[in-house]
Amino acid sequence: MKVDLKSLTITEARKKLDSKEFTAVELASTYLDEIKKKNGEVNAYLEIFDDVLEQAKLADEAISRGEIFPLTGIPLGIKDNILIEGKKVTSGSKILEGFIAPYDATVIQKLKLQHVVFLGRTNMDEFAMGSSTENSAFGVTKNPLDLTRVAGGSSGGSVAAVAMHGALASLGSDTGGSVREPASFCGVVGLKPTYGGVSRYGLMALGSSLDVIGPITKTVTDSEILWQAIKGQDKMDSTTYDEDVYPKRPAKNKLVLGVPYHILDKGFGGDARKKFEESIEKLKNLGYEIKDIKLPHIEYSLAVYYIIMPAEASSNLSRFDGVKYGLHVEGDNLLSDYLKTRGVGFGKEVRRRILIGTYVLSTGYYDAYYNKAISLRRTISEDFEKAFAEVDAIVTPTTAGPAFKIGEKANNPLALYLEDVFTVPANIVGIPAISIPSGNTEDEGSKLPLGLQVMAPHNCENLLFDIGKKFLGE
Repeated sequence: MKVDLKSLTITEARKKLDSKEFTAVELASTYLDEIKKKNGEVNAYLEIFDDVLEQAKLADEAISRGEIFPLTGIPLGIKDNILIEGKKVTSGSKILEGFIAPYDATVIQKLKLQHVVFLGRTNMDEFAMGSSTENSAFGVTKNPLDLTRVAGGSSGGSVAAVAMHGALASLGSDTGGSVREPASFCGVVGLKPTYGGVSRYGLMALGSSLDVIGPITKTVTDSEILWQAIKGQDKMDSTTYDEDVYPKRPAKNKLVLGVPYHILDKGFGGDARKKFEESIEKLKNLGYEIKDIKLPHIEYSLAVYYIIMPAEASSNLSRFDGVKYGLHVEGDNLLSDYLKTRGVGFGKEVRRRILIGTYVLSTGYYDAYYNKAISLRRTISEDFEKAFAEVDAIVTPTTAGPAFKIGEKANNPLALYLEDVFTVPANIVGIPAISIPSGNTEDEGSKLPLGLQVMAPHNCENLLFDIGKKFLGE
């Protein structure tokens, strides 16, 4: 039985599984073969689970009993910071060497109820700190479309797995663009849901007020299917909300889309700018009204993010001390154990952000940095509220350009931080955002994808799906 993985979507796979055109075991086997062929050079997966075919067999049994859900038998890749009971999970770090997840994340519990097939855990920047997956303790993930380039980060492995046809879809986490940026670089769809819309229980924390689990898929329709499966309030995560908290906007015939042109004037030009303008023309032709809007304080988003996120990371990562679980390096005394374990276990970027976070939270600097960032975060949120009073959604590029070369920015942390310039505002404000493929650009003889980002008010993922489907002609 030959399965065409290149054109296969969740929607198509569902039809074929239900009509017995192929079984879940045959589908999973085809993906395992593809992973075997490609993962050696791409490095999307850190581990392929040994019970994949067993899971698929259970899915086939569920289908034969008529227990069919939208994702029954669908093979997924899972980012290495989402807990699956009994499976290794390292968050891309040596400090969690040998750690086995003691329970399921809420999103995993929900997917298990649908008899999803988990293929394996995907590579990522260590503790989700990075925009290129070059910060993984287990090697860089390469872009399947050009192996000399990054796949993006921090969910680079999850995105590369889908782009190389090594998973039908996958889950990543998005703290400042970690689902959307790699999705743009690899030509797939990446969704960052509303903060609190998907439970973070069982997700290893980076920035607790910013982190969201999101789906990576080939189509917007598939993104909606996977989001529907994982979303919802959870008693194990007090930041999840009842859907009545935020008013939902209907997807009207004549939606007004805002474009903050004033943020595109600095350092955004060339072919990427041209492709973005073409995308705006396409939206106009699809019947959307385009309105130039102002977000007066959005230029401070990146600075605010790189204070709040390291501060929260510094606090969250203090639990990794080599005493309770993971790596342990023997020292002369307890303090020496801590210092040696954390020095060896954490990579350079993680140590950098812990130091920044500890500094901005320290006495004498807390008011100067952290409190100012929190105050500015509120101001940026107010700017978005005012904008959403005039428009239904906001459109920007996902990234300033296509995927860059591996190693090109590795020694320049500020250049890497700037990769998040268009994506971090959605995390700062907590609104949903989606990256959809918007065409290709030529760079040094390579044809590379670009992404269009659409942001909507809280709990208005329906608008993102509506715009995305029309844009891609689904």
